[in-house]
Amino acid sequence: MSSTNRTVVVTGIGATTPLGGDVASTWEGLVAGRSGVKPLEQDWAAEQAVRIAAPVAVEPTEVIPRPQARRLDRSAQFALVAAKEAWADAGFEAKAGEDPAVDPDRLGAVIASGIGGVTTLLDQYDVLKEKGVRRVSPHTVPMLMPNSPSANVGLAVGARAGVHTPVSACASGAEAIGYAIEMIRTGRADVVVAGGTEAAIHPLPIAAFGNMMAMSKNNDDPQGASRPYDVARDGFVLGEGAGVVVLESAEHAAKRGARVYAEAVGQGISADAHDIVQPEPEGRGISKALQNLLERTDLDPAEIVHVNAHATSTPAGDIAELKALRKVFGDDTDHIAVSATKSMTGHLLGGAGGVETVATVLALYHRVAPPTINVENLDPEAEANADVVRGEARKLPVDGRLAALNDSFGFGGHNVVLAFRTV
Repeated sequence: MSSTNRTVVVTGIGATTPLGGDVASTWEGLVAGRSGVKPLEQDWAAEQAVRIAAPVAVEPTEVIPRPQARRLDRSAQFALVAAKEAWADAGFEAKAGEDPAVDPDRLGAVIASGIGGVTTLLDQYDVLKEKGVRRVSPHTVPMLMPNSPSANVGLAVGARAGVHTPVSACASGAEAIGYAIEMIRTGRADVVVAGGTEAAIHPLPIAAFGNMMAMSKNNDDPQGASRPYDVARDGFVLGEGAGVVVLESAEHAAKRGARVYAEAVGQGISADAHDIVQPEPEGRGISKALQNLLERTDLDPAEIVHVNAHATSTPAGDIAELKALRKVFGDDTDHIAVSATKSMTGHLLGGAGGVETVATVLALYHRVAPPTINVENLDPEAEANADVVRGEARKLPVDGRLAALNDSFGFGGHNVVLAFRTV
């Protein structure tokens, strides 16, 4: 099929997060300003400098049959839970080939993870050392490979147009959704299941991030530890889970009478070329991603009323993002409600873009911006550059066509900005 420029819409959403095992409970928690951060209860946590995290609220084995779950890394379990919810929410009753509403040759899956099956890899290495070669699971490789979540989601829905796994650290989930938008826009697919997942609450990642001084060590106040834009912020809190959306060409959705949450306007991408870990302090790369978005789409900056910020609660990163917004949108930034939902979910790494896309879409659909919690003393630089929604959720304008952005950035200088718009 020749290249096209088709309109893409969101017709299904799914999630499993530290706030709830589905979209409804997650959204309720976000709007209520509830934290999902807890003390780590595992024995190994006692020797860690960081002893808090944001685990999923509902274990995936409560949703996935245990025989199937045993053959999946935790990251793939999360992806399947979220994808099945999104698939059903979109109105599909069975996988492609069994449901006449979707052609398997026109269906894709793009599910990303920043780290992949790290828990499987490390756990099976322990088995190898402690119990020997014969005790290593024959399912180890299919479980640990980074494309396992996407492959398993593709198998679950019967996707044949392409199954992909972009890996760009904490921008992975957003990049997956951006890739999926392009698959539909250019005519490769009519429907794509897309999002991000991560399961890295394990002693090695926590020790490594802790030794980098990237994570909060506020162990005495877990629910107050993730505090984007607060002057006392001291790093992110590790979370886990997945967020998935069903994207569809507007024509395909209309033909089957699907409910539409929002238009997926497009993506803007750039790279900092600055440092493997530290963000470019003035937000130049982020500005380029925002400008790339405006150049590649018909998005009108005046339509933008909300940003779900990347805002991990690190001293440098939070402010660089807001500087970029101010640089690109100028005084219009004063009318954009900025929410940092990681204050409640923690940072899901490669899963963040997926979960935060779900939150962004729902903010437009319900016209409500979730709050940023734990901001007791707003950083003056944050106050000078953006209108941060603090304390309580805020109603968005009721009239007119509105747009919202989901920002995601990752180690290596990856910058991805997704745009959505009411329909």
